[in-house]
Amino acid sequence: MSVISFTSAANLGLSELRGKHLHYSKFWNSGSKTSAAKKIKLSSRTGMLIAYNPAFLASVASFLLYPQENIRILLLCSALTIHFFKRIFEVLFVHNYSGGMSLDSVLPISLSYFLSTATMTYAQYLTQGFPEPSVDLKYLGCLLFLIGISGNFYHHYLLSKIRSKGDKDYKIPKGGLFGLVICPHYLFEIVGFVGISLISQTLYAFSFTIGSALYLIGRSCATRRWYLSKFDYFPKNVKALIPFVL
Repeated sequence: MSVISFTSAANLGLSELRGKHLHYSKFWNSGSKTSAAKKIKLSSRTGMLIAYNPAFLASVASFLLYPQENIRILLLCSALTIHFFKRIFEVLFVHNYSGGMSLDSVLPISLSYFLSTATMTYAQYLTQGFPEPSVDLKYLGCLLFLIGISGNFYHHYLLSKIRSKGDKDYKIPKGGLFGLVICPHYLFEIVGFVGISLISQTLYAFSFTIGSALYLIGRSCATRRWYLSKFDYFPKNVKALIPFVL
């Protein structure tokens, strides 16, 4: 599962760089008009709820399925539950959607989140009874997780405010770290995933985090390329994901 999680996410990142996008957000109707017409389309809100709810339910169920015999598994299950609860909360009350999602993108995203959550909690359960890592990183992981989830929420909030209600046009986001990178919400999402992997300290958690980071790097680079093509006045010094670097 570690190999599958890493390779599948990394491959999606390469696909984003090559222009083959998952169909949501700015790229919800990318591709040829003929192929787009054949796709089953959902509203963004419905699609995102389908994407996040199974993983949220899996994280909640982990409290019941696995005895919380040590603090590490309790922290991991709590972090995953908070993460997906936040996602669902944002879908319902924060995000201001302008496009849609195709079902053939919603289903693999939903399945990926669900399997990753279920596998991560199960892998953590299997470590119970084994010696703790010689270097304990779970509390550092908690700190990074809180930084990541807070920064991600803040920049999602800023994105939700750049358009008035009913406005479908994209605008260049401002505030926070948007003056330095076009996808600071992805940057903080990676920080949050790093925090989760440090809480867990299992091979699967680290492979999931690295794979997810590679996907988000590809997606953020594709997003920056999209902004450069759409806005002639887009500032060239604004990077994709990492300030002054990438």
